[in-house]
Amino acid sequence: MVVSFDAAAVRALATILVDTGLTEIEIEGKEGRIRVARAPAVAQVAATVPAPVAAAPSAPPAMANGAPVAEEDFAHHAGAVLSPMVGVAYLAPEPGATPFIAPGQVVAAGQTLLLIEAMKTFNQIKAPRAGTVTRILIAPGAPVEYGEPLLLLE
Repeated sequence: MVVSFDAAAVRALATILVDTGLTEIEIEGKEGRIRVARAPAVAQVAATVPAPVAAAPSAPPAMANGAPVAEEDFAHHAGAVLSPMVGVAYLAPEPGATPFIAPGQVVAAGQTLLLIEAMKTFNQIKAPRAGTVTRILIAPGAPVEYGEPLLLLE
């Protein structure tokens, strides 16, 4: 079976590939279908491939009596104060100022514990009840997610 093709159409498609940077083009009509493909230039591929990044070394797992200890899940802890929003957490009202709270500090219900900046608005996170701050689980300036445990209040 002999198949005829339009050489001018193939050349036109090849020119379109070069002009647009495409690697493949296909057209279909009443007379048939023409597909033209080319391998990408090596320089183009090298320019778009990011350099390999070395993985950060992971911290060794916590050990107890020679066996690994699972990380605690504070999200289900009875005294956990959870983030009500996504944002950036701040433990002090401004850089260099005294933090709102410290571990071991007794707080009253409604007392400001920290700030979460979301959409350029600083939101006060208040104590849901009176108690003692036993552990702060976030670092100043750290991004936090909705539902993430921020601190433990006993």
